[in-house]
Order: sequence, then C-alpha cells, then structure tokens
Amino acid sequence: MSSRADAEPTFLMCHLVLWLRALGVLAGAMIGLAACEGCRSTGPGAVARPSPMESVDPGAPTARLYLVSDLAGALEPCGCTKDQLGGLDKFGAWARRSGGMADAAHVSSVVAAAGPLFFMDPRLTSDHADQDRAKAETIARVMRRLDLAAFAPGLNDWDTGRDGLGQLASAAGADAIVARPEEPPFVSFVVRDVGGLKIGFVGYAPPAPGAADAGAGTQSPEQVVRAGVDAAKRQGANVLVALAAAGRGEAKRIADAIPELTAVLVGSPKADGDANATAPQGERVGDVLIAQSANHLQTVAVLDLYLREPAQPGKLVKFADGTGLELSERREDLARRIDDLHAKIAAWARDKTVNAADVDARRKDLSALEAERDALDRRPAPPAGSFFRYSVQEIRESLGKDSLIETDMAAYYKAVDEHNRTSFADRLPPPRAPEQPGFVGIDVCSTCHPGPREVWNRTAHAHAYATLSTQFKEFNLDCVGCHVTGYEKPGGSSVTHVDKLKDVQCEDCHGPGSMHVQNPTDKARIVASPAPSVCISCHHPPHVEDFDVAVAVRGVIGPGHGQK
Repeated sequence: MSSRADAEPTFLMCHLVLWLRALGVLAGAMIGLAACEGCRSTGPGAVARPSPMESVDPGAPTARLYLVSDLAGALEPCGCTKDQLGGLDKFGAWARRSGGMADAAHVSSVVAAAGPLFFMDPRLTSDHADQDRAKAETIARVMRRLDLAAFAPGLNDWDTGRDGLGQLASAAGADAIVARPEEPPFVSFVVRDVGGLKIGFVGYAPPAPGAADAGAGTQSPEQVVRAGVDAAKRQGANVLVALAAAGRGEAKRIADAIPELTAVLVGSPKADGDANATAPQGERVGDVLIAQSANHLQTVAVLDLYLREPAQPGKLVKFADGTGLELSERREDLARRIDDLHAKIAAWARDKTVNAADVDARRKDLSALEAERDALDRRPAPPAGSFFRYSVQEIRESLGKDSLIETDMAAYYKAVDEHNRTSFADRLPPPRAPEQPGFVGIDVCSTCHPGPREVWNRTAHAHAYATLSTQFKEFNLDCVGCHVTGYEKPGGSSVTHVDKLKDVQCEDCHGPGSMHVQNPTDKARIVASPAPSVCISCHHPPHVEDFDVAVAVRGVIGPGHGQK
C-alpha cells in the first residue's frame, strides 16, 4: 500500500521471463521481446498492444482502490462463532499484501469510504457515548494506517458535531467530502497520486445538522458532485471517483448525470443498529461503475485500474470493463451459496452428531464454489486500451490479522475496560419488587440439580465470561450482556456487578429462581421447558449467522438435563 509521499508510477510488466520459460527456444525469446516492445507506448497518443500472455494475466494494476461502504463503527464482529465476516485487522492484513497479489510491491493503493464511518447509530446514548467515542478514535487511527484518502460521511458521523468529526478526519489522515467544506479536513474534492494516476475523489454527503449547513440542502447531489468534478479536473485529475452517502438510487442518478466519472461508491445516508446487510453486485450506468460493499466491513469492493498508455495531465482516462459485469447475476448466486455453506460448516463443526466426513465433503463443495467464483474474475483482458477490473472480497479469518491494527484494537479494549470498570462501579441492576423473583446463581440451583450442573459444566456457556475477561472485554457494553446471567433485569446483574452471575447460567433459560428456591414444589415459579426463542435473544445476526436452534440445543442438553 502506498503512502502519500512515495507513490510512484507503475506500468504493466511484459512477461519476458515467462515466455522464455514456457518456450525455451530462441524463437520464443524473439516473440517475447516483440511482445515487450508492444507493451510500450511509442509516442503521444499511441495505443499499447498487450502481449498474448497479458490477455490472460495482465499483471499488477497501475492503481488499486479499496472501497468501503457503511463501516458504521464496526471494529470487528462478535466472536461467538468462527469465520464471522468483518474485522479491520483482517482487512489490514489482506490490504497490506495488496490484496494477496504475488507482486504486491508493485501495487499502489488507497482506501476510500462512503456512508457512516465512525458510529453505528445516528445518536450517541449517554451510557455508550464515551465507549463509542473511543471506538471512533480507534477506527480513525486504523484508517490512517490503511491510508484512507477520502470519505463521504453519513449522518451518524456528525454525532460529536463538526469539531468532533473534523478531529476524527484529521486523526484518520483523510479528507471529509461534504457539500459545504469551509476549511480542511472538510473539502469538496481531493486529488491523490496513486501509481502515477491522479485520482480525483468527489462526492456527496447529507448536510450536517444545524443552521450552518442549511444552505447545502438547496443543491441536488448531482450539482454537488458536478462542482467537485470541475474542481478536480482543474487540479489535473485523470480519474474521477464519486463517494455518495446517498443510497444506490441516488448514486445511479449521479452516474447518469455525470458520465465523466469512472465509478460511484454507494454509501447510506445513515445507519441504525448492528444488523448486517448484503450489497448488490457491481453494475454500470453507461460507462460508470456502481460499486458497493456490504456494511460493517463484511466485504470490501476492489477497483483495479490498468493503464496501457501514459496519463496526460488533466486528461481523463477511459477504462473499458475487464471484469465482465454482465456475469454479476451468476456471481451473486455463487456468493449467496458460499456464504450459506460457510455458516453451515461452522455450525456443523460444533455439532458432535454430524459426521466429520460429511463436514469435509461440504468443505470440498465450498472450495469448488469459491473456485468457480474466482474463475469468473479471471477473464481475459480487453485486447487494447486501458481497463478496470472490479471484485468484492469477503473479510474472513483466513486473511490473517495485521499486528499493528491488532495492537490498536487491544489498546481500545483495555482502555474501555478500565474506564467502564470505574464509571459503572456504582451501577446496580434494577431493583426487584417484593412479588418479583430474583436471580440466585447456579451454585444455589446445583444443590437440588447436580445432574444438569454437570452437563452445563461441559458447555461453552460455562466459560462465556472468561472469553471476555481474557480479552479485556468483560466491562465492554457491546459484549457483557450476553456473557452474564440476568443482565439489566430486576434482581440480576449489571456491567460491574456480576457476582454469582458470571457466564450463561440456568436462570438465563429457566428464569429467575429465588421464588422457586422458596417453594420448589410450585412448578409455576420456574420455566421447566424454555422456548427456543430464549436463545435468539443473544444468538442472532450479526453475532451469529444462520443460527440453528435445534443444533444449538443439542449442545446444552444431556442425560440428566433434558434427556433421560
């Protein structure tokens, strides 16, 4: 990944060595040399002729853009199940390898974003405000590491006011593209040199709340983007990319109104809640690519630009489609099937009743689907002219983790843990009325129910709190509620008051047991057979994808607990 200071022009390599190895004879060498001559521009305006080898593998792109829609304050997914989508540390590991390319050293790249970036909800709540601000600051530090060039903020990003957003943008080392910039880091456009291409980022974001930005609402998104385009062109931009925090329909209208654009990145005007959403496949409006990634960094859209002739200052480069976007429907079908198999394999791997050989067979099916999807992205390059390739990368555990970003995230968790330990030290659970039952803890339950306790001891529920405390997350407001018993319920637990109620105990499923203890013969005072819906209170997307209650229940029952 390039820095702002050291981005250098990158041109397509000519594959001479590959020709010599493949043919091993003088004639092959001569052909390879001729092909290399064909790769060079022979004068102003000359059209480069790609080698036959290049038509299959064009080599490293001149510039790569990592495009992120609606990150919305998501550092990483909940770790309840394996292979969850998302995670800035995973994206960082992959991006630092320039998308896993073997010739990563030759790829110049930057990141751009559209839609809510720093905050998950449109309004900070009093309880979460300090933690959410700390998370936003961590995201900003990580984005600086990833070389975020520009972003179009969503309404969520104005939660801390103009000064607060300005500080986050400066910490991220990025420009916030807004309708009424006034002064940096708020701008109407930015031009960055990426691999010798001057890429102009323009865009539209919803006006900030307040009178100071009221006039911005009188301009249409197309007018705002047009003004940015004109300014970027005056600064010598060769490529124009619009960042539109305006939804997909408006993004298409922008593309239709401004055909000079190479691409429009779709973001949402605002986000609300932690639910994950998918994104449509790429498509074109005229010659303009409509790009979008799934929210919360489940995926990242990747736009590779291949320049076959030197870029002229101030002259826009036209890129042909080297991806085959007409195959987007097939890609979308494969993506759905791949996601479904990922989720099912993760569930089957935890289910002791599923044959291991069957799981291995499904993994082979998954590999075959992924190979078919990848083959769609390896189309021959267009025979002449500059072109782009567009793909969407899932952010999964297999990508690894970037150690520097891991350190940033660990520092956030430690700081928040210590802050919340102090700030919520006096916060007690809601009091219970005299006629209400309270929570007594599993040790009291075990005096009469030793068999179920033995079964529980072997479940993941028995270690739920430890999975937080070993990662400095036990006082994290995003996590603790599903790792203790009776959280924020009358006579239950709170952020810091969890004595006797650590882990997911009996009473989370069977209800508070104080009155049952007083009169064990009264069956109405306890829930003997919990409804499956009780599991869904924690085991729901995005924490757990495709949660199968029937499979999950088999993991928490046994002889003496639900079985005879």
